[in-house]
Amino acid sequence: MPKALPGAILPEKRIIAFYGNPLSKRMGILGELEPEQMFAQLDKEVAAWEKADPSTPVQPAFHVIVVTAQGQPGKGDKYRLRMSDHVAEKVIGWAEQKDAIVFLDLQIGRSTLQEEIPRLEPFLKLPNVHLGIDAEFAMKSNGVPGRRVGSYDAADINYATSFLASMVDKYQIPPKLLIVHRFTQRMITNYKNIKLDPRYQIVMHMDGWGNQTLKKDTYRAYIQKEPVQYTGFKIFYKNDKRKPGWRIMAPEDVLKLNPKPLYIQYQ
Repeated sequence: MPKALPGAILPEKRIIAFYGNPLSKRMGILGELEPEQMFAQLDKEVAAWEKADPSTPVQPAFHVIVVTAQGQPGKGDKYRLRMSDHVAEKVIGWAEQKDAIVFLDLQIGRSTLQEEIPRLEPFLKLPNVHLGIDAEFAMKSNGVPGRRVGSYDAADINYATSFLASMVDKYQIPPKLLIVHRFTQRMITNYKNIKLDPRYQIVMHMDGWGNQTLKKDTYRAYIQKEPVQYTGFKIFYKNDKRKPGWRIMAPEDVLKLNPKPLYIQYQ
């Protein structure tokens, strides 16, 4: 693992992120509640993590979907919808109020990272704005989002990180973070070819929902057994307690995982 550069967030801090889109109440906690209520809930989660692991400072974050996968072709047959810049600007404004960082997340459908990432440069040049890419909705040249699970290859991830590295060089800013969503074997291919560099930090993020046993097994099978750099773990406020007997994992439960995740996302 490359030695962290000055200003790098990991591994010195643990990121606690709220996920979603402010235009939708169905995509996650980020849009489900009014801003002040959502801020209070984030403060509550941050406090719980600080109590569970006092040795690791917490960095609050907002993780906003700025390109959403669609079930219909749409313009250009890309099966994706680009949000207006207003969405990212709103969330970046929230982050300034909470001393938080921001992740811009991409569900690209049949588009490509080469088409979607460069247009985010005005935001990614900011020191507190980072990137997330969701393999579930990356359909290549065929397939429909939501009907089957998509995938990214190491080459796709290497493109994303090379762009982030160029932002660090061009604007002389601290290292960038890349969050990569994963919950099946085929979602990420050729993981051993993923390149590391001190100008960026990669988090392989366990994005599956279900009971605790399933979530832990998924983490071990696809995150622990195919290590890249840092790890993440997702908590679903609704889906993780969908059936009788299921309950949301507390920080103390997540901290029993090995390695201990340094990025926690709540949806």
